Amino acid sequence: MHATSTVQAADSPVTTSAPPTSDSKTFSRAFADIKAGFSARELWGHLGWQDIKQRYRRSVIGPFWITISQAVLALGLGLLYSQLFKLPVEVFLPYISTGFIIWGFISGCLSEGMETFIANEGLIKQVPAPLSVYMLRTVWRQTLMLAHNMIVYVGVLAIFFSALSNRYSLLGNGSCVPGHICHPGLSWNILLAIPGFVLLALNAAWVTLLFGIISTRFRDIPQVVNSLIQLLFYGTPIVWPVDQLMTGGTREGASWILPIVKINPLYHFMQVVRAPLLGQEFSVGNWIVVGSITVVGWALALVAMRNYRARVSYWV
Repeated sequence: MHATSTVQAADSPVTTSAPPTSDSKTFSRAFADIKAGFSARELWGHLGWQDIKQRYRRSVIGPFWITISQAVLALGLGLLYSQLFKLPVEVFLPYISTGFIIWGFISGCLSEGMETFIANEGLIKQVPAPLSVYMLRTVWRQTLMLAHNMIVYVGVLAIFFSALSNRYSLLGNGSCVPGHICHPGLSWNILLAIPGFVLLALNAAWVTLLFGIISTRFRDIPQVVNSLIQLLFYGTPIVWPVDQLMTGGTREGASWILPIVKINPLYHFMQVVRAPLLGQEFSVGNWIVVGSITVVGWALALVAMRNYRARVSYWV
């Protein structure tokens, strides 16, 4: 009997094959996911509506509680801070109301955006939908809430239109006196709030994608960011006008704070929407900063989608 060996001779050629390559980590797949997400607008549109309806189910006036709570908050704090800062209420109340409305959208997209994929764990594991659908669901839900809150802006504008339709100042008694920052008043520039909000929504989208993916992997990130949101609120000119820090303002001794405020990106996001709505001076610098952040942010989000899109379903 002859023993047969299964070991290949040392001098025999060994055929090796390269491991199969995957095209899952490509930018084309990331773009395809986002494109498919926008195409599924009926899905994320319906889910966004259901989120609002579910939150106010069995309520008599439903989602209009959003408007009422926003109106009460703006009225109460507007009257309080106008007295504390000695500001004209007829122009400061529209200022703080608009600031709260825009901040509500920004903070909502930040806090809920980080939880997007975690909150949609069941759908991600059961429904073969693009990952971007859940991002669009979050942004659409916050947009619906913003639309409800804009009723407050329309009401405030109707009451104080005469004060905002002419040149005005947020300081003193609201008159344009020498040495005070003076705003031109409402005009057709109010339409610039539309592209301003589009930029705001585009940034909300990439923030939701990027931080949603990071927070799914590292669950401590939402806690850290949520603890910083309150600090960002007070560091952004929402309940206090930045005019106080400028030349002729009532806080000239604190003018060193102005450069710090202007490097805060949230200040520029506020201004591209709020300034047109209040008839304030148009600033190209605000739009340049917001546009630059939009490009850089989407580049980072696409890199995250390229590398980790397929892992989200395993992390949730």
